[in-house]
Amino acid sequence: MRTIAVITTSRADYGIYRSLLRRLAAGGDAELKLIVGGMHLRPEYGGTLKEIEDDGFTIDATVDLLGDGDSGLDVAAAMGRGIAGFAEALSRLKPDIAVVLGDRFEMFAAAAAAGPLGIPLAHIHGGELSRGSIDDAFRHAITKLSHIHFAACEQYARRIRQMGEEDWRVHVSGAPGLDNPDEIVPLAGAGLEALIGMALSPPPLLVSCHPAALGDGEGEIAALLDALDKSARPIVVTAPNADAGGRALAARLKHFAAGCDRASYVESLGTRGYLGMMAAAAAMVGNSSSGIIEAASFALPVVNIGMRQDGRLRPANVIDAGTPNDIAPALERALSDDFRDGLSGLENPFRASRPAADIIYEVLATVPLDAKLIRKEFRDW
Repeated sequence: MRTIAVITTSRADYGIYRSLLRRLAAGGDAELKLIVGGMHLRPEYGGTLKEIEDDGFTIDATVDLLGDGDSGLDVAAAMGRGIAGFAEALSRLKPDIAVVLGDRFEMFAAAAAAGPLGIPLAHIHGGELSRGSIDDAFRHAITKLSHIHFAACEQYARRIRQMGEEDWRVHVSGAPGLDNPDEIVPLAGAGLEALIGMALSPPPLLVSCHPAALGDGEGEIAALLDALDKSARPIVVTAPNADAGGRALAARLKHFAAGCDRASYVESLGTRGYLGMMAAAAAMVGNSSSGIIEAASFALPVVNIGMRQDGRLRPANVIDAGTPNDIAPALERALSDDFRDGLSGLENPFRASRPAADIIYEVLATVPLDAKLIRKEFRDW
């Protein structure tokens, strides 16, 4: 039996991993080793370590890499601690394959740590673009450090091949986060109302916003809060990620929610709560990739603000508000009956013909663990 180490550093990637973790934990041809770090270990990000424990997963190693600041220097220092911490954990656990996901600096640190140890890397959600964020560069760097790739759609798989990756290494798995609505009962009714601290009638707006590395981030947040203030809808605001500038943005969002009797600020909704909010919300507003990838499965109107997600494939439920002046009219359109009715029967372009977790598991459990896997060739395009 081979050992597969899965590295999770935030509530976002944990929710995406969840179906794969259950598949690996069920036993069979692969044994799960779970490495937990980053935001999971910090209470200011919702204390999501408890969610992992409550789900019944054994945590085999923890890596506490975040500091108390969120400047660019603080993030760079956290990456250094992460490389050292993940290297120690991987060296001790000695997995046959390590799995990383997405594009965040914490994942880049884990991928960099695996290289000198000669541990093959499998990367989920490569080949995507988010040109308005430094995460774009981290994602592509992780692709080149990885040996197996799981893309959410063929367009993204083609980009991975364009980066010189051999065809046999690249698999179109679909987005594993889309397995969740089929496997997890979203929180609803009184349980969801207790979590968010407000009634679900009328349906609230779901706000998920992270710092913008490029573009007019200050103008975007000011225009967003102004549009929310003028809306008659209840508002549920989730905490931003641990990016550079994340603490300042969190303080601003908390201040807004505290001064608005229609708003609630929630550090972490958890996977069931987040799915429940996407099912119950009138619309979603912000710059989170979940608005691009998962929200289409709920036919949920999304106002995507700014440049952070520039370059991603857009389902029909997404309305782009590229400048601050675009936010209020985009929100008005998203809340219109005509727009919502037009999303009936919407298909999510990131869903594969089978559960993504099954596709990923089959590759992880059967790929030959030989010199060919670890010794990469560059395929000229």
